[in-house]
Amino acid sequence: MRGGNAVLGAAGLAAFLALGEAVPRLGLVGEEHFPPAGRIAGALAREVSDGGFWSALGDTLTGWALGLAIAVAAGIAVGVVLAVVPYLREATASTIEFLRPVPSVALIPLAVLLYGTGLGSVLVLVVYASFWQVLVQVLYGVQDVDPVAEETARSYGLGGWARVRYVLWPTALPYVMTGVRLAASVALILSITAELVIGAPGLGSRIAVAQASQAVPEMYALVVVTGLLGLLINVGVRSVERRALAWHQSVRGEVMV
Repeated sequence: MRGGNAVLGAAGLAAFLALGEAVPRLGLVGEEHFPPAGRIAGALAREVSDGGFWSALGDTLTGWALGLAIAVAAGIAVGVVLAVVPYLREATASTIEFLRPVPSVALIPLAVLLYGTGLGSVLVLVVYASFWQVLVQVLYGVQDVDPVAEETARSYGLGGWARVRYVLWPTALPYVMTGVRLAASVALILSITAELVIGAPGLGSRIAVAQASQAVPEMYALVVVTGLLGLLINVGVRSVERRALAWHQSVRGEVMV
């Protein structure tokens, strides 16, 4: 079944590339606006051979990884504290609902004011956007804890942190991994956005330079790189998720299929 899906995926990709080659060649779209896939591939090969490309890629991955790590650690810690401290969840509910919908891009002026065009500005946007993905999932996981299991743990004299470790955490972990997967994608989006808008070093600023200099094939090649990066990140996070939840019914059922 998986082999068949891989073949279908490869066929779909080949058809997409053929379409990308044919549309500009047939004059349906001007080549100055959308180059054929072959020209984009050539531009991608030139980018890969340029040391500046790898430096930009490293800058993007640095902002992504640091921002994601901070957001995941903070989201889990805050979520657990809200779960174990009585009445704290209710006291902070309105504040969370107020802050969560604020778009991260609205913080760009503040980030630039505080940190200029450096890594700090990227981290502000990445952490803010990714933090809510993890926190909300942790709160959902806490709500899913079986009250009977919780009361049983209390009756056996388990303390607060012991209940977190043996009751709350196993229940919340699938939600946490979902939050991490969502946050990983959001972190990449905000990293590229910050680089595009603020001019912080990375693939985003390299795309902006290519667009400003009318290097259209190179611009599309860099866009392709960001797409491939997102794909690799998603595959990697899913692999970690399957390993972390190997005991969970959802993953066991997926493996059996």
